[in-house]
Amino acid sequence: MTLFETIQKDMYQAMKSGRKQKATVLRGVLAKLNDKRIEKRDELSETEEIKVLQSLVKQRRESIDLYRKGGRTDLVEQESAELEILEQYLPKMMSEEEIRNLVKTVVEETGASSLSDIGKVMPQVMKRGAGRIDGKVAQRIVREFLQ
Repeated sequence: MTLFETIQKDMYQAMKSGRKQKATVLRGVLAKLNDKRIEKRDELSETEEIKVLQSLVKQRRESIDLYRKGGRTDLVEQESAELEILEQYLPKMMSEEEIRNLVKTVVEETGASSLSDIGKVMPQVMKRGAGRIDGKVAQRIVREFLQ
């Protein structure tokens, strides 16, 4: 079963059981996935579906930060609940230690030695992480290695 089908099934279950917030969030995810599919004019691969989900998760995290700064705890709670729903559909993210090991390997393979080599290292790290790496964490670790 594809990620799209899983989300669709879960949305129907949420609608039947009266969980409006979950149904609404999943309906939004399905809309984004459909938009992307129409834009591509072909079915989405699992990696592409995950990228769409990751962008939605990133939007929620940024919104939470902004609402916190603005003192809007009601909206922070709402966005946090939506974030929790979305994260259920993402693959398990790599731990910081796993990212650190991957960065070390890539730095050794590319021969990177200074911050000017970050452009060589980051694409390789993100590619090998295949959607399971938080870009901000990876960038911080790469900077530590190259300083």
